[in-house]
Amino acid sequence: MTGRKINIFWFRRDLRTEDNKGLFFSLSTGVCQALPLFIFDTEILSQLDSAGDKRLDFIIQSLKSVELQLGGNLMCAAGKPVDVFEKLLTSFNIGAVYCNEDYEPYAVKRDIEIKELLLKRGVRLVEFKDHVIFSKKEILKPDSTPYTVYTPYSKRWRSKFEEDPKFFTASFSSSALIKNVVNPGQHPQFPESCSKVKFFKRVPSHEEIGFSPAGFSATPFPSINTDAIKNYGSTRDYPHLAGGTSKLGMHIRFGNVSIRRLVSVAYEYSSEWLNELIWREFFQSIIFHFPYSANSPFKQKYSQIEWRNDKGDIERWCKGLTGYPIVDAGMRELNETGYMHNRVRMITASFLTKHLLVDWRVGEAWFASKLLDYDLASNVGNWQWAAGCGCDAAPYFRIFNPAEQARKFDPANKYIHRWVPELKNSGNISYPEPIVDHRFARERALQVFRDSLNEI
Repeated sequence: MTGRKINIFWFRRDLRTEDNKGLFFSLSTGVCQALPLFIFDTEILSQLDSAGDKRLDFIIQSLKSVELQLGGNLMCAAGKPVDVFEKLLTSFNIGAVYCNEDYEPYAVKRDIEIKELLLKRGVRLVEFKDHVIFSKKEILKPDSTPYTVYTPYSKRWRSKFEEDPKFFTASFSSSALIKNVVNPGQHPQFPESCSKVKFFKRVPSHEEIGFSPAGFSATPFPSINTDAIKNYGSTRDYPHLAGGTSKLGMHIRFGNVSIRRLVSVAYEYSSEWLNELIWREFFQSIIFHFPYSANSPFKQKYSQIEWRNDKGDIERWCKGLTGYPIVDAGMRELNETGYMHNRVRMITASFLTKHLLVDWRVGEAWFASKLLDYDLASNVGNWQWAAGCGCDAAPYFRIFNPAEQARKFDPANKYIHRWVPELKNSGNISYPEPIVDHRFARERALQVFRDSLNEI
């Protein structure tokens, strides 16, 4: 290891250059230039379909945008992060590795492993709060324990935020610091690929990391639709409205836009939309403080629920063939586009867990495989909310009536007819009969939950 000392900035769930806190500080030391790095983590890639995954398309497109903004200077690697850094430590004279925090269980474990590796070589891992306004330990009860119910959490969040909104949403502009970026293509110590890790002096193609393109194309980050945000409180529950929601979920998930910018807009225009962003941070706090909840019920007594898990029912739900139009519309939208309206997510999740008595983890895994904006903390949190076993003050007996939900939120059947077109013709007999009677399913679910939880 020789040559001039450099810092490394490690992109993760923050695929942007503007208002990226970790990137800003990696370029601001006044001592070392920073080498931007993105790792195609093979632990994560192994969970994707190599024949094509829209999210990988989006990541590659976002990275190309980042690369352009960095003047073409972005090094990429494919492998396990620990193997990548083992190799980098033998190639570069590294001063410090900068990154933004991530609170998911795998990420926490990964970062501990990387930190220990770096410390053995005398290199610091410098982490910054960036994808939330308040980090994992900033919003706590008076006794310093984490909140486990949203409403008191949100009240404390708002109270703290309103102490100094401008401070908490202050941006970190790197535009004037791009000159401090290392050009990986011209660096004499650029590492050679090996059996464990492949290195690239630019963003690689799908094929170079063992994938095929899925044919998905999206703008890395569109402008913020302030009209949609202003009207969010009155439009958010109606899935047929094209501008009823912000449509920013995927961009928030992959960090194409700063959460500080979004919270600033929400604070100005919509308390309801700000609530959604606070929900996101609440679930991030839960997944950090209670990592077991990633694959087990937060309310652990719910592990006793006797799920039916009927394979035929699960298949019909996945394909959107339950005979309940609003449920089927949502599932077909998800399967075709990778998106589902939030109100419909609640309806479909409630239907699977309560009407069909299928383990929430089955639905969570299906959403995880399909959603373009998939985020572990939010997906798990919302599925457990639907199943009644999560961080929610409401008990298990909240069961949505799909027909009533459709009448209330899609009264003219515009959304249903978009995704279940066979229902436009009232004489069409190809649409299936309901998979289960609502009243029967409701009573069955209540009985199963009571019996499993030993409630009288």
